[in-house]
Amino acid sequence: MSNLELALLSFPVLLVLIFLRMPIGLAMLVCGFVGNWLVLGRPTPILAQLKSLTFTTFSSYSLSIIPLFLLMGQFAAKGGMSQSLFGAANAWLGHRKGGVAMAAIGACAGFGAICGSSIATAATMGKVALPELKRYGYDGGLATGTLAAGGTLGILIPPSVILVIYAILTEQNIAKLFLAAFIPGLLAMLGYMITIAIYVRLKPNSGGTRAKAPWGERLRLTRDVWPVLVVFFLVVFGIYFGWFTPTEGAAVGAAGTGLIAFLNGGLTRQALSESFVETAVSTAMIFFIILGAGVYNSFLALSQLPQESAAWVVGQGLSPWLVMTIILLTYLVFGCVMDSLSMILLTVPIFFPIVTGLDFGLPPDEFAIWFGILILIVVEVGLITPPVGLNLFVINSMAKDVPMIRTFQGAAPFVAADIVRMIILTMFPAITLVMVRWLY
Repeated sequence: MSNLELALLSFPVLLVLIFLRMPIGLAMLVCGFVGNWLVLGRPTPILAQLKSLTFTTFSSYSLSIIPLFLLMGQFAAKGGMSQSLFGAANAWLGHRKGGVAMAAIGACAGFGAICGSSIATAATMGKVALPELKRYGYDGGLATGTLAAGGTLGILIPPSVILVIYAILTEQNIAKLFLAAFIPGLLAMLGYMITIAIYVRLKPNSGGTRAKAPWGERLRLTRDVWPVLVVFFLVVFGIYFGWFTPTEGAAVGAAGTGLIAFLNGGLTRQALSESFVETAVSTAMIFFIILGAGVYNSFLALSQLPQESAAWVVGQGLSPWLVMTIILLTYLVFGCVMDSLSMILLTVPIFFPIVTGLDFGLPPDEFAIWFGILILIVVEVGLITPPVGLNLFVINSMAKDVPMIRTFQGAAPFVAADIVRMIILTMFPAITLVMVRWLY
């Protein structure tokens, strides 16, 4: 068996291990280790590589942004910012048809702007918004589907942990990627709200409304979200305008969010300890997946699979748009069985060399940014598609009275909205790149 055939065989083996419930990071580590062993004929080189790969990977300064953004999200949750965001959004939108669900989407977008994690956004906003959705008579499937979809805004609206990983893998500017994700993130929020508006009109009994809030209450609740706005503008625009690097911005955001949580009385000694522990656990999980992907990708590079795939695609003379369509559809399929981080780490080293060899009429740096946002969107869809849509399971675990099949059904309209948005952004790259071109 040739090295190339061995690499191709490793994909179904990897998927089988994942289906057998082996942790994805460990599955990639095992496949990479065994693959390197078979290619090199002995285990000694890969054992030596593990020592250097582990050090060079985890000593990377760029990766320090991940625990800082995760800690920022923990402080935001402990400081009651999620309640403030939902309260303000509900005051403005709750009296409209489907308004409480729309408010949940708006609050998810706001929390995602200071969190960077989809699962954390879904879990935090689920605790706040799910009781209110039940209180106003929302259908269980719509309620859980709304919150699962809203949670995906945590990785789309900057700052985003997934975009940081993509930037490291493709050697792109993190600030430009964050800027490019801004308009697609807003389109996602608006698309979800429109989806809810259509849903409750097609099924009038699926959602209720609350009494119209007085203007005084609206202004008071809006005033309560000023800390979120301060942190968001300080971090995001500080990075955009070069006041500090993305890593420094994450540190400033974590410190600022922690200070606000302390002043709000939510960051007690116990809450601080819990925030550090939960951040450490999440960081360790992410870093282990990164290590497993590093070993697996070294095996793929040794087998020449990325280079051979790129040369084969270019040699076929296929339309670049057909290749892009196939890649995006592949991500949609992978999203049904893999988590977002694993997909990025596993596929970008293979797909990126393929698409960079094709002509999409864009400069290389703009193409890399546009491609990264498209990948982020399809990865986001995977979070709300069965059978491994993590956000669906997170939200459904909070709604004990809602069958899992109802949550799947409730998320389906939002998946459709995501696909429509993905098609629009694929056909019109300028929508993604307009802010990058304007500021850079």
